[in-house]
Amino acid sequence: MNPSELRSTLALAGIFGLRMLGLFLLLPVFSIHARGLPGGEHALWVGLTLGIFNIVQAFFYIPLGRLSDRIGRKPVVLWGLSLFVAGALICAARDELLWIAIGRGVMGAGAVSAAISAWVADLTREQVRTRAMALVGGSIALSFALSLVIAAPIYRLISLSGIFLVLAVLGVIAMFVTYYILPTSKPEAKVQQASLKEVFFRLELMRLNAGVFVLHATQVAMFLVVPRLLEQAGLPLSSHWQVYLPVVLLSFVFMAPVLIFGEKKQRLRSVLLVAIALLLLAEFVFTRATSIMTIALALLIYFVGFNLLEALQPSLVSRFAKESKGTALGVYNTTQSIGLFTGAVIGGWLMDSQGDLSVFVMGAALLLCWLIIAWSMHELPAKVVDSKDVVAKA
Repeated sequence: MNPSELRSTLALAGIFGLRMLGLFLLLPVFSIHARGLPGGEHALWVGLTLGIFNIVQAFFYIPLGRLSDRIGRKPVVLWGLSLFVAGALICAARDELLWIAIGRGVMGAGAVSAAISAWVADLTREQVRTRAMALVGGSIALSFALSLVIAAPIYRLISLSGIFLVLAVLGVIAMFVTYYILPTSKPEAKVQQASLKEVFFRLELMRLNAGVFVLHATQVAMFLVVPRLLEQAGLPLSSHWQVYLPVVLLSFVFMAPVLIFGEKKQRLRSVLLVAIALLLLAEFVFTRATSIMTIALALLIYFVGFNLLEALQPSLVSRFAKESKGTALGVYNTTQSIGLFTGAVIGGWLMDSQGDLSVFVMGAALLLCWLIIAWSMHELPAKVVDSKDVVAKA
């Protein structure tokens, strides 16, 4: 990437990661904190409070993504970040499940992930876009790793309300970055945009949308259980980061060469299938995980596959829907949010009714279905070679 592409991608990755931090910071501590709140003894209610962030997003991704195609990315992103800040302040105001749920719903209404992903596509050439999306996907994994490291110490120091205040401050910083550092993008060129129906029913996009639903449904359900597994294995909550941080960092070491190989050899479909298979393997390892080392191994396998998919899928969406990137990524992020909500709710219900390990069985079944769907993918579209690059090589 050239300096302009790298600067813009890093700024957008930071904003994207901030929004995901709003989700991830709660995962390591919320199920334990909620036990002391009215209704917190029911895992289903805890799952609903976690998942409402995502189901509200699902209603706004498509209209905001389509709006960003028409009026530009910057105003849409600024509006979404302002709602993120307002929702965080509501969550901080009252330590009750109901108020936390309302605040997280407001945070979710600022659904700008589709606009951000489309903005990355606007500001990067197609031949470097997968790498740019990998940086954005990496910001998700890094925000997840960071949340696992800092959530428990921050929780002990400033409580859950303090965590939401920190998120509000970070949201304001992100607004300044959006306004002053990122270039103002122009609306999409006046070409015939695909209709929402056409984008939704495009076969390759449907496969990718199904995939992101399964990816995030299994993720949030899994992390309702993993903190409990670690505690049962003898590792207190305050020490969970000692497993999470090295696992996530190692996953980048293993993931990077696989992604580079897939790009150079034009074998991204194979990389996609391998990544899904890794997630499936991780779910099976979790069902046998009783020691800290076994849990860490399952997490490592999981995050290698997760990071690969977070890099590949949004890039492929932008390539399959060049004329309506905001709309297509809006549909993609909508199914992602529905997956997060579904995973939280069904995962909580399964924990209540069938026990913790049933969550991993459900995850394995969903991932197997995804692998079958993805297997029939056609060859991916070839990258467009920039004419300037051809001249430079000559």
